[in-house]
Amino acid sequence: SDAITFSAAISACEKGGEWVNALQVFRSMPPSMVECNTFTFSAAISACEKVGEWQKALQAVSAMAWQSVESQTITLSAAISACEKGGEWEAAVQLFKAMARDRGE
Repeated sequence: SDAITFSAAISACEKGGEWVNALQVFRSMPPSMVECNTFTFSAAISACEKVGEWQKALQAVSAMAWQSVESQTITLSAAISACEKGGEWEAAVQLFKAMARDRGE
């Protein structure tokens, strides 16, 4: 499907250290009428995590919730790691608490 192609492109950018390009590909999905899914969000959040772009990672987590896309532990862990790399431990703790609450822990 098109979502798989977008996910692969986002992941390729992330692996090449091109997080800006990864986010540009991700942002082009809705205008292209391709629905974002867990995998595309995970790829975008992972790209942000690699360079500590915690604000962009949290924006993607918020967008996941807004679009009712199911988050996975690995996706949220990447967002927490982005917060840690950006020196935003408070945001990391808040995200962890929200994740535990949502999972009923």
